[in-house]
Amino acid sequence: MQKFKPKMFREASDSYVSHSIPLKIIIFVSALAVIFILESIIPSILTTPKILKEIASDPLYSSGKKTLTLAESMKISSKYMKLPEIMIPNLLCTVFGTIVSLFCCRCIEMRPVRTMGVRKRRLIPNYLIGMGIGAILITSVTFLTVLSGANSINLCGSINFGIIALYLLGFFVQGMSEEFIFRGYLMSSLGSKNTVLAIAVNSAAFGIVHGLNPGITPLAMVNLILFGLFASLYVILFDDLWGACAIHSVWNFMQGNIYGISVSGSGKSESVFRVNQKSYHGFLTGGSFGIEGSIFTTVVLLTASLLVFFAIKRRYFSKNIKT
Repeated sequence: MQKFKPKMFREASDSYVSHSIPLKIIIFVSALAVIFILESIIPSILTTPKILKEIASDPLYSSGKKTLTLAESMKISSKYMKLPEIMIPNLLCTVFGTIVSLFCCRCIEMRPVRTMGVRKRRLIPNYLIGMGIGAILITSVTFLTVLSGANSINLCGSINFGIIALYLLGFFVQGMSEEFIFRGYLMSSLGSKNTVLAIAVNSAAFGIVHGLNPGITPLAMVNLILFGLFASLYVILFDDLWGACAIHSVWNFMQGNIYGISVSGSGKSESVFRVNQKSYHGFLTGGSFGIEGSIFTTVVLLTASLLVFFAIKRRYFSKNIKT
């Protein structure tokens, strides 16, 4: 597998930047910092007045008897980030992740965007298939938790389909951006040197970046890395990034706005159904992080990753076909 290079990795080998792995990682971390700043500007503008108003209304803060710590500031901020009027713009602002990733690919590494797996051929079919797979995966996890008795599911009495449609748009942007950052840019950049390293590093980086999310647990971290592994293998199997973008977007949207589950600790939002935790065992329900912290997610993602791995093995190794 180490010497195996998918088409997009071979194309990325023609990059004009140094093939030094440490340099590539430094460039990626720098890009992440820029993305974080750009994505934070509008949400910060929207939340700051609310935070200041809450602080001013608290006599302990206003009298100077209590000092606002970084942890308390983040706690207050995360509370407002769950509001639709803040959360939806926040999701849309993740488009900067796509923009910066494309800039790094074209202007720093001087390689065409097709080396990121961004293909025109079969774009729509690949995206639609990815949407279906994303829906199947998150639905499988959800109903495994329900069938086990860990969770219950009920139809919401009042459903705001307008807000849900805006969340769908936001998650289309957010899922795409994270795939462009990790699978499109980082994996293809490292893949020009070593396929296994590219898969391992981008999957680990994907988990680490989400490690500061509220309610994170060791099992949730494992599942995030497993999602990164599955998405990486999926991109390699089809030599295409769009399918993974669709899987990621639909996974998050259906989790949050169809089934009413907290997405990576972000809290519950407007949804069609509402999944409620019945078990006190966090490893079954995922706890406050949401279903992504559940052992059922581990089982589904591990199974999906193995299926895609064996599909890659069959396509590229068993028949000894050069791609």
